[in-house]
Amino acid sequence: MLDVIKKAAIAAVDAKSPVQIMYGTVTNTQPLEITVEQRLALSDPFLVLTESVAQKNWTIGESALLLRVQGGDSYVVLDRLVKP
Repeated sequence: MLDVIKKAAIAAVDAKSPVQIMYGTVTNTQPLEITVEQRLALSDPFLVLTESVAQKNWTIGESALLLRVQGGDSYVVLDRLVKP
């Protein structure tokens, strides 16, 4: 019974924030791999690329803006970040 209550509480908290904005760094280009928070290396099938992102040539060390979809099963790569 306690486990059911815990799961319901976690689901309620997650429902309030369906996406989370994250920053990552390209650590590999073939295949594309983006590391988030210096500990989580993401590649296919976890990365979802928008059309504009899929057409860009990435380089190692570039920063990327990602959206973590609720549950953490997929990350939408919105764009690369540039410094002014």
